[in-house]
Amino acid sequence: MIVFLLVCVAGGVGAALRFVVDGAVRQRLASTPLATFPVATQVINVTGSFGLGLLTGLGASSGLPHDWVLVLGGGLMGGYTTFSTASVEAVRLAGQRRFGAAVVYGVGTLVVATGAAALGVWMGGGF
Repeated sequence: MIVFLLVCVAGGVGAALRFVVDGAVRQRLASTPLATFPVATQVINVTGSFGLGLLTGLGASSGLPHDWVLVLGGGLMGGYTTFSTASVEAVRLAGQRRFGAAVVYGVGTLVVATGAAALGVWMGGGF
């Protein structure tokens, strides 16, 4: 029961962290051409994928307790990352008739986030 509660709390912390990172990235890019592209969500999903991969690799190689992988991976990283927002943003770009940007964003996020997760697993010693 305690692990369940810790996962819930960590998920809330991850969501709050996502809010902070999203705001910081948007503010930094507000006066650039990238302001209309969902860079903040992409940064969040790529860094979160790397973090989850790293935790998974550490869990597999160094004996990081499974409960910690659940709390930090499923809770913190699960609350931090946001696949649903990435999907909606790709649809929003397509709705604006920015089809190339929608494809680049959707496929790019998938490829880069998967690569970041693999890098994290490798760095954590899971491969």
